[in-house]
Amino acid sequence: MKKIIFCFATIAFMGLMFASCEREDNESTTPGGGNNNTSQDTPSDPVEWVDLGLPSGLLWRSCNLGATTPEEFGDYYAWGETQTKSIYNWDNYIYGDHDGDNETWTMYKYNTNETYGAVDNLRVLEPADDAATVVLGAGARIPTQQEWQELISNTSGEWTEQNGVNGWKFTAENGNSLFLPAAGRWMNETLYEPNHTGSYWSSSLITDYTYFARYYSFQSIDSRIYFFSRFIGCSIRPVKAGNNK
Repeated sequence: MKKIIFCFATIAFMGLMFASCEREDNESTTPGGGNNNTSQDTPSDPVEWVDLGLPSGLLWRSCNLGATTPEEFGDYYAWGETQTKSIYNWDNYIYGDHDGDNETWTMYKYNTNETYGAVDNLRVLEPADDAATVVLGAGARIPTQQEWQELISNTSGEWTEQNGVNGWKFTAENGNSLFLPAAGRWMNETLYEPNHTGSYWSSSLITDYTYFARYYSFQSIDSRIYFFSRFIGCSIRPVKAGNNK
């Protein structure tokens, strides 16, 4: 099992998160919207949910949100938004703004630090802002940071290839497994590093620097819980409570 590293970077390093300085791999094809759609009147999910024997009894969806097979990349969402977009940046992020000239941020929701605007002390996504809940219906949701850690701590993980797609595979003691494709992430109009890295949101905010949220990141040599700017388009792997909970 890969060791998970919790990292905190300096403010100077954080500034690098907003520059599109990485390799361009693909062009945007994602249809766009900007406002949250809070309707939860959706059909039951036909996709399998996997029991990995976790202490919490939590079930993990076998596919990404927007996908119907484990290898499909699925859809990408900014943190707290419930619609996909063609452009992912601070200019169209619904819950925050970034002033690049002065390197300041203003958060309109999910803020625990008065430096970044009015404080509401919301630290975890509410159902109306959880894309998994909105798309799949009540019960499904984005995992918290702690639930990602539970998955990591109670399974073995490895970089592997499945049906021609690179990704990370968790295998539990009960023999069940979960495959996460290396679907990359969206910044501006570009999908970065598909089939090379995986970027999966948690529902947990970074409370000191509230323009960041926690996500699970992996590549061939590394797997960890880290943080990303909230505007970035990441994958979502939904969870829900097991029948015994």
